[in-house]
Amino acid sequence: MNTTRPDHAASIPNLGTDPRFIGLVEAARALQPKTVALRRQLHKNPEEGLQLPKTQAAILHAIEDLDLEVTTGKTTTSVVAVLRGAKPGPTVLLRGDMDALPLTEETGLPFASEVDGKMHACGHDTHVAMLASAARVLSSRKGALAGNVVFMFQPGEEGQHGARYMIHEGVLKAAGDDVARAFALHITSKEPSGVVVCRPGPMMAAADTFHVRITGKGGHGASPHDAVDPIPAAAAMVGALQTMLGRRVSVFEPAVITVGRIQAGTATNIIPETAEMEGTIRSLSEATRSFVHTELARICEHVGAAHDCRVLVDITPGYPVTVNDHDVALGAVKLAQTVLGQRCGKVMADPMMGAEDFSYVLQRVPGAMAFLGACPPDVEPDEAPPNHSNRVHFDESALTNGVAMYSAFALDALRATG
Repeated sequence: MNTTRPDHAASIPNLGTDPRFIGLVEAARALQPKTVALRRQLHKNPEEGLQLPKTQAAILHAIEDLDLEVTTGKTTTSVVAVLRGAKPGPTVLLRGDMDALPLTEETGLPFASEVDGKMHACGHDTHVAMLASAARVLSSRKGALAGNVVFMFQPGEEGQHGARYMIHEGVLKAAGDDVARAFALHITSKEPSGVVVCRPGPMMAAADTFHVRITGKGGHGASPHDAVDPIPAAAAMVGALQTMLGRRVSVFEPAVITVGRIQAGTATNIIPETAEMEGTIRSLSEATRSFVHTELARICEHVGAAHDCRVLVDITPGYPVTVNDHDVALGAVKLAQTVLGQRCGKVMADPMMGAEDFSYVLQRVPGAMAFLGACPPDVEPDEAPPNHSNRVHFDESALTNGVAMYSAFALDALRATG
């Protein structure tokens, strides 16, 4: 993955030397046994969706001795913890998602999932553990905070819109005033361990799903002239959609359409009455997103009509584009360079076409999401199993930098003077 872009790097603001960051990495490193222990506990006991009672209980236990104002979700098993700084000031939100994936783990790790068909294959167990340890670091340094920190432990990131539930329940006003800045880390095996990568503007794509039902007229495979075959219509739609992307969508605001499933028929000698296809639409701007929605429906309906088929198109909106605030994103890169070392902060050249529901927070609050590299030491990033793989695993030593980065973001945003 190409992560550097000189024109952006040249505009990164200079934070200068800040005494509040002295010893921050060492404090995170001292908490590494706690961080790893919580991560492994969660990894062995993954839970999916919006209801994660064991994960919630583990979080509450991990932070129970801290001076935090803790509330739990009404409609989900979320946890919100507020740390009040020594002086008044704005509020910063730090987020860690909690849920696992429906996957059978095959890593061979000694702390592998003990739940059949469920795995923390996207690293959310590490996010929770890092955020809990960051709460401990910041609690010990609240004298340096002029304002409040909201720790947002969020279920249901993997498709269930968990962030939206928490916003509706008031997480952005958990400290009283509106959140002024927001930050989230996402671990990845595809970057060198301990490196933080971020970019201004679109960071991750919007992701929507579509379902197309094509209805013709069934018949015998020997007499296609007596039937209306929906399968050639479906095949033509696949090609027409890809042509549309190449000829109607700007290369500077790209989109991706993937047809992931086509289903039709029950036997080799039967022309079915119906065919179905499903897939995803990914885009990096709301304008392109809306355009592709319209064009997908138009193309499928017209191609179907050309084959004498009726077509029903249904598009289900998913997560919006994850858009990082320009100054916050570049400031996060500089912060990583200052706190973790020059090599540990990089500007990401291109967005990722995956989706993330932290986008709901960033629609309302200036902030940024950054990736934290955790490629295992025995493999190169390009060869490491990726997130969402049944074999993905992460270098746990990177968690120290994640704890320090969460903590540094709050300390920088809530700098106390005088």
